[in-house]
Amino acid sequence: MDQKKLLFLYNTHAGQGQAALHLAAIQEALTRSGWLVTARPTLDRGDAAVAAAELGPAYDRLICCGGDGTLHEVVQGLMPLQTRPVVGYIPAGSTNDFAKNLRLPRGFAEMAATAAAGVPRPIDIGRFNERYFVYVAAFGAFTDVAYATPQPFKNLCGRLAYLLEGLVRLPSLKSYPLTVEHDGGKLEGEFLYGMVSNTDSVGGFRGLAGRDVALDDGLFEVVLVRQPKKWGDLRRILATLLQQGKEPSELVLTFRTSRLEVACGEELSWTLDGEFGGAPERVTIENCKQAITIVHGS
Repeated sequence: MDQKKLLFLYNTHAGQGQAALHLAAIQEALTRSGWLVTARPTLDRGDAAVAAAELGPAYDRLICCGGDGTLHEVVQGLMPLQTRPVVGYIPAGSTNDFAKNLRLPRGFAEMAATAAAGVPRPIDIGRFNERYFVYVAAFGAFTDVAYATPQPFKNLCGRLAYLLEGLVRLPSLKSYPLTVEHDGGKLEGEFLYGMVSNTDSVGGFRGLAGRDVALDDGLFEVVLVRQPKKWGDLRRILATLLQQGKEPSELVLTFRTSRLEVACGEELSWTLDGEFGGAPERVTIENCKQAITIVHGS
């Protein structure tokens, strides 16, 4: 009987080189799980996408080790394929937002064993014009707050860290005139922030997109934030985002949709899974229901 083949892609630069420190333990765990393993490092930005697209069809499983950016690249490479291998993820980045949805164990050898022999489950993938994202597409004033705020400060101050970072930026916040069409209708207004997500963790904070997030229901969780005029408005916005429902605000709109069209009268910069996603004036975002199968823990 032929042994099943596994492609192991790893980013040696993610998370201050964490993957490189544990390569031997990871590869041993993968081999012990019965796979014929081919290991390949990513060489440059975008290389994981190229490797996934060119090599992925020849393998039964593709496991990537790195940060959310590495997983993002792998999905870019796999989505155009007609047949896609099951994906395993060994998080080794600094934030690892998406991994928090997968119930992975601690320890690199343990995560490798789960990626090799865990429970494959389908997840939705977002299409952003001609690109893809795994868990979040966002624009506007707070797009990079969760990523720019130092992790030790977030660990120490929790939600206060997010609030303080927003306070610092209040004088320079910019809003955008948007027309937004979704499953439930059409809305217009001035918005300073928007997030289209399929995760319960963004930038290390949980609950920003709401509760009871399902990764395979064909729906995105959408958050749109109106322009605050004063400190009290900003406090209410952040309280609503971080507590989701305990302190509702007319400044924060939330809904679920399978499709979203966003039109702006000027270039609007987006991030996709924390990476720069371009600055188009119009975007069409579609939910590709259960497009990728990824391994979960117990």
